[in-house]
Amino acid sequence: MKEFLEITKTLKGLKKIEVKKSKDKNLQYDPYFYERKKHLDKIRDDMKNGIGVLSQEEFDLEMDKFFKKLEKKVKS
Repeated sequence: MKEFLEITKTLKGLKKIEVKKSKDKNLQYDPYFYERKKHLDKIRDDMKNGIGVLSQEEFDLEMDKFFKKLEKKVKS
């Protein structure tokens, strides 16, 4: 991790860092490979399109808001 942070510091001046996908055939034997791959690809696409990933706190707040709205709808 320390090495990664050092590399990112040296690349900080660059405007865009592109992440390339690579295929590892051994990973495809993992029963959950495609499920995780789909999830990670969605995160990557969201980040590429400017949609951020929520922190745990933000997620919890959004879920609380959602459930309160849902309760109001059910009661009325």
